[in-house]
Amino acid sequence: MARNEEKAQSMLNRLLTAKQQEGKEPKQKRPYLATECHDVVEADKWRQQILREIGRKVMQIQNAGLGDHRIRDLNDEINKLIREKGHWEKRIVELGGPDYAKSAPKVQDSQGFEIQGATGKGSGYRYFGAAKQLPGVRELFEKEAPRQLRRTRHQMYQHINADYYGFRDEEDGVLEKVEAEAERRVRQKLMEEWAEKEAERQTALAGVAGGMEDANATADEPQFVAYVPLPDQKEIEARIVQKKKAELLAKYSTPALQAAQQEAKALLSGQ
Repeated sequence: MARNEEKAQSMLNRLLTAKQQEGKEPKQKRPYLATECHDVVEADKWRQQILREIGRKVMQIQNAGLGDHRIRDLNDEINKLIREKGHWEKRIVELGGPDYAKSAPKVQDSQGFEIQGATGKGSGYRYFGAAKQLPGVRELFEKEAPRQLRRTRHQMYQHINADYYGFRDEEDGVLEKVEAEAERRVRQKLMEEWAEKEAERQTALAGVAGGMEDANATADEPQFVAYVPLPDQKEIEARIVQKKKAELLAKYSTPALQAAQQEAKALLSGQ
């Protein structure tokens, strides 16, 4: 039962498709050669079709994830369509139509040079989208830095004359005026520095002379003479020890103990 329904459905689809195609003209295939077309309107139609195909393939080639082989194939197809577009534009001119190649905008590369192959007038091969990043293609867009040529010794000597060695510098008198002014400034600066150093030296000499006068005045004064016998080092040490003993006794002994010690000393001194 299901098989019969499928047959009926397929027959219905074919019937509907046939009815839709009745009012339409059969699809025409684009001629392989542009010279096979003899109508300018039809030639312009095929040119528009090629432009749509180029735009669709240029959008597809922007995807870098398609793979190297697919990207190369798309780039080849785009270049082939561009050449075919040039043939159709040439055929349109032959049939009396407008010259699209002459009015087309110029396509330039990154350096500003016109790419002839982009308009179909030349045989240049172009790379689109992700095709520019393919191995071996990237190097084509990388231009080497211009090499700076070193001048030879002969070329350098060609520009050397008497002015290079300064032989004619004093002929106009300008250099002498400039040197005289510079010499005056340098001399004035040196004189100011010498004056500052001389003032410092005179100040130092005056200080030394004042110190010597003070020393001489001190030497002329009478020396101090002590008429009281002064203790020597041993006596000073003994008195210091005695003073420390008295401080310790006063700190750690009671008044009764101190009185007993005083009595003992008095008895010993009385004997």
